[in-house]
Amino acid sequence: MAAQFRQSAQQKASSSSSEQQVARPGEVPCDVCTGTKLKGLKSCLVCLASYCETHLEPHLTASRLKRHQLINSVEKLEGRMCTKHDKLLELFCKTDQTCVCLLCTVLDHKRHDVVPLKEEYEDKKAELGKTEQLIQERRLKIQEIKRSVELSKEDADREIAGGVQVFTALKESVERSQAELIDTIREKQRKTEKQADGFIQELEQEISKLKKRSSELEQLSRTEDIHLLQSLPSLNAAPPTKDWTEVSVRPPSYEGTVVRAVNQLEETLSKQMKKLFEAELKRVQQYAVAVTLDPDTANPWLILSDDGKQVKHGEVFTTRFRLKGRESVNRKGQITLNPQEGYWTICLRNENEYKAAAGPAVRLSLKSQPETVGVFVDYEEGLVSFYEADAAALIYSFTGCFFTEKLYPFFCPYPNTGGKTPPL
Repeated sequence: MAAQFRQSAQQKASSSSSEQQVARPGEVPCDVCTGTKLKGLKSCLVCLASYCETHLEPHLTASRLKRHQLINSVEKLEGRMCTKHDKLLELFCKTDQTCVCLLCTVLDHKRHDVVPLKEEYEDKKAELGKTEQLIQERRLKIQEIKRSVELSKEDADREIAGGVQVFTALKESVERSQAELIDTIREKQRKTEKQADGFIQELEQEISKLKKRSSELEQLSRTEDIHLLQSLPSLNAAPPTKDWTEVSVRPPSYEGTVVRAVNQLEETLSKQMKKLFEAELKRVQQYAVAVTLDPDTANPWLILSDDGKQVKHGEVFTTRFRLKGRESVNRKGQITLNPQEGYWTICLRNENEYKAAAGPAVRLSLKSQPETVGVFVDYEEGLVSFYEADAAALIYSFTGCFFTEKLYPFFCPYPNTGGKTPPL
């Protein structure tokens, strides 16, 4: 019977051990197990040991051991005990930034700022979590900046490739125009040389015939007078000659040749420039916004349309100025229109007098009156450009601008004096 009981107990222990988990790396092992260490389920703060399910049973059944304090299994239990009072370190002194036991708060840390250890742990854990979040945010920002640099490089490479293509085409156009100019001039010179060679050949032929007759006449002149007179009728008639008095070789006129070539080149360049502006205009049009005029900021002399898209002075709807202005500019009384005062302005005076109020004003030469004017602002680059939208042409650009505030469109209409004005 004893042998059977011993065998049954061993089988039960073996079965129980197989059901329990073996301690893995990083997990707290049972301090009692010999050989294969099982995972510790609880740690005793009195015994300063960790126990698996089997070896924990005495602490759950024996009356003396039941009084021991059990916690979830932890490593290095000695480090969790107060070395001075041999009590559990379950509090945290914020004043001294150290872990303390309950007796410490009464004796050595009296009137100190003491909180439960778990509370301080949660606070520090949250703080570490915030730090990790800040680190992660900055790593993402680094990735964002790197991506921006990559996109910028792609844009730069694309812009360089486009620029090289355009300038290569312009260079080829200039070289082609130069070659055509040289060919035109040389062709004129060849025609002149050909005409001169024809005249010289004809003159040399006449000289040859005249020299032959002169030789014959010279021989007859040596005979007696009667023989000379008798021989003259038998001579050939004098060869016909051309009247060269009015014949001359005039050098070709090259006047206007270079000018015409340059004008033709200018037309080619203008077509190329128009294509570039059309592409540029398409690029900036993606930032187009609908502008609605604010009646609260309108001058009392001005009347706005119901939809806020038109403004009139008197009886005629008109817009004489297209401007951009910063938020804090003065809009009352006498206004000085220049970038120094916060205005980037294109003005129309009289019928066809356009100016850029760049301080001093720059007179603009436009081929035609613009029907629709577009304003493009690049805040970061400090650029304000005015475009003639229909003709896909640049009117004027303010460069090197420095912006520190919000920018607003600003319109200043004047009474119409008869000339057409661009619509809003």
